[in-house]
Amino acid sequence: MSSAIATSTMTAGKRGGKSELRPTADAKGTGESNGSEEYDKFFWTYTEEPHRSRRQAIIKAHPEVLKLCGPEPLTTPLVLAVVSLQIFCAYALRHSAFFSWPFFLTAYLIGATANQNLFLAIHEITHNLAFKSPLANRLLAIVANLPIGIPYSASFRPYHLTHHKSLGVEGLDTDLPTALEAWFLDSVAGKAFFATFQILFYALRPMFVYKLPLTLIHAANILAQVAFDYTLVHYCGGRSLGYLILSSFLAGSLHPCAGHFIAEHYVFPQQKSTQHSRKSNTKLQPTTRTAPLVAAPEETYSYYGPLNYLTYNVGLHNEHHDFPAIPWTRLWKLNAIANEFYAELPCHHSWVGVTWDFIFEQNVGLWCRVKRREGGRKVGGTMGEGYVRPVELVT
Repeated sequence: MSSAIATSTMTAGKRGGKSELRPTADAKGTGESNGSEEYDKFFWTYTEEPHRSRRQAIIKAHPEVLKLCGPEPLTTPLVLAVVSLQIFCAYALRHSAFFSWPFFLTAYLIGATANQNLFLAIHEITHNLAFKSPLANRLLAIVANLPIGIPYSASFRPYHLTHHKSLGVEGLDTDLPTALEAWFLDSVAGKAFFATFQILFYALRPMFVYKLPLTLIHAANILAQVAFDYTLVHYCGGRSLGYLILSSFLAGSLHPCAGHFIAEHYVFPQQKSTQHSRKSNTKLQPTTRTAPLVAAPEETYSYYGPLNYLTYNVGLHNEHHDFPAIPWTRLWKLNAIANEFYAELPCHHSWVGVTWDFIFEQNVGLWCRVKRREGGRKVGGTMGEGYVRPVELVT
């Protein structure tokens, strides 16, 4: 990559309480280059993730936002409706050839959109935002998982909650690409391959970072999925199950809704700020090892566009990371109440544009992530973790 975003190896330090980027020290901590910067071009920082401090500032300025926390009853009927839609489509295509345009177009237009919706329903349920009961949330997540074809909801939960508690921490945040991925896929063809098969990267990468112990909820997830898949194949045939699995693959491939995977945390060289029409004059300036220190980039980005209607408002990602206990139906209200905290943050307006720029822009790629070596913790050891009550947020 030619731009400074990808060609400079930098870490963040603290000067006067502000986060700044500077060249990475060698393995011995001497501050002299050992050539490793050629292979490690991430943004390295020693500062804590930004969402905790912004959450505290928002609560201080607008304590009424705490009233937005808590489960959303609308999530359950929506999950059941989308699950029913996918089962109906799988049944309707039971006699269709797998390699046919009707089969593929249905899987892309309806199936991928529906399964992406279910991915993000599970994301919502992971934070205990469908029911107050943790067990009820776990069971609803297993139901939402059924049309996806492969059991994953129980494993997703601890990995995702750790992503929140350990944002950017290498070895804990499994959303981060590894240096090997970033180096090997550092080309237009490599980034196109990643964007096409990113669902596989997100599914397999966590197992190479750290493994989870098998729990009863994992076993229930696997047993329920195997029973569902067996029943579907027995009564409808293998093509019906093939439709569901193809839908899941396309949902995390070159699909408009899949742009959220890249949009949420990858650093782009220039982004519009505000959800309105104003443009920011700030850009990430080219930085070299001899250039002055520059402010660390944002590490979470929101998307303010129409696809939020299909994806549980996951585009409001800064808002979600600031307040994971606020459900999807109230994130826009959070944005309105605390708009002065969000209006000037860089953001996206098109997930399709995000995917296009990620693939074809030279100064954007898998290296464009903020990382930290310390902090955070693993989450997900108990049934009740995930839902944070307002008093806990204040604490």
